[in-house]
Amino acid sequence: MPLELVRNDITKMRVDAIVNAANNSLLGGGGVDGAIHRAAGPRLLEACRALKGCETGQAKLTEGYDLPCRYVIHTVGPIWQGGAAGERRLLADCYRNALALAKEKGCESVAFPLISSGAYGYPKAEALRVAVEEITRFLDENDMTIYIVFFSMDAMEPSGKLFGEVATYIHDVYMDWRGDAGDEATRPRAGQSAAPNAASGLGGLFRRQHREEDARNETLFNEMPAPAEAPQAGLRDVPDGGNESFTQMLMRVIDEKGLTDAECCRRANVDRRLFDRIMNNPAYRPGKQTALAFAVALRLSMDQTRDMLTKAGYALSHGSREDIAVEYCVMTGNYNLVEINQVLFKLDLQTLGC
Repeated sequence: MPLELVRNDITKMRVDAIVNAANNSLLGGGGVDGAIHRAAGPRLLEACRALKGCETGQAKLTEGYDLPCRYVIHTVGPIWQGGAAGERRLLADCYRNALALAKEKGCESVAFPLISSGAYGYPKAEALRVAVEEITRFLDENDMTIYIVFFSMDAMEPSGKLFGEVATYIHDVYMDWRGDAGDEATRPRAGQSAAPNAASGLGGLFRRQHREEDARNETLFNEMPAPAEAPQAGLRDVPDGGNESFTQMLMRVIDEKGLTDAECCRRANVDRRLFDRIMNNPAYRPGKQTALAFAVALRLSMDQTRDMLTKAGYALSHGSREDIAVEYCVMTGNYNLVEINQVLFKLDLQTLGC
């Protein structure tokens, strides 16, 4: 997956480079900075002394030493002063300059912390928005796998009202599917926004239409065999009366939407190598989260989404919180995959793409 949110200790990430949210001296500090220095060993401090500091928004590179990465890219984020002191520009510079160094060194994978969101006080939701915008812009023109690493869920706050709406919808639909009265695991916590009227209305309509269909589809598609191998030639053409494979439907819809293959790949947050395998093999069966990512990327309707999943051998189920969350977004016309993945991640659910 080109951009992935993960919960981990950044010093344990096995990537080409990790990014250190450093201070201007580069000589270590608290939080992520201190953890990286401790894990890398004393040679990192020696190398940082030779760099003679770093200006806010800039980035400098050292070896990884005792870390499981080749490089550490040190960048200095801005201290939050209310937003009127150029903090956003400086924070964006951190990501741009760090990624430029990673590209220069031929890195294929990079892990970032959420820069400036700790002791420097940058609001977490806004810090995440800046990070995602800059990383997405970079990935529009470059092939790289990039992680934003959170040590705990508390360090991540999605922006906007979608989180509360999805959490409420999951609670209503999942509990109704179970025939249960309630579950605190999916109920919005105090202070989280929610839209019970919108969510409950959609949930009631959808449950009445599809509750029995869920059970039938789960049985059907759990037993469905893999598609038979098909010839490679003419993948975009389906004979009259023939059944489209997942790959052929994907190709058709890409063409109908006027997108290029590269645009679809980026929108779906799918690794280019995986995308090429799918497009070159009509019998390929992607994972369910990958198939859903394409449905969102192509802005499919609910019926079209179900059809695409069917061709991959899956079905939406109200027994899956991930499916319910995606269902809500599709029904309400929210096709922002990055925002959807932020919500899924915060709810500790599997994100879309691969």
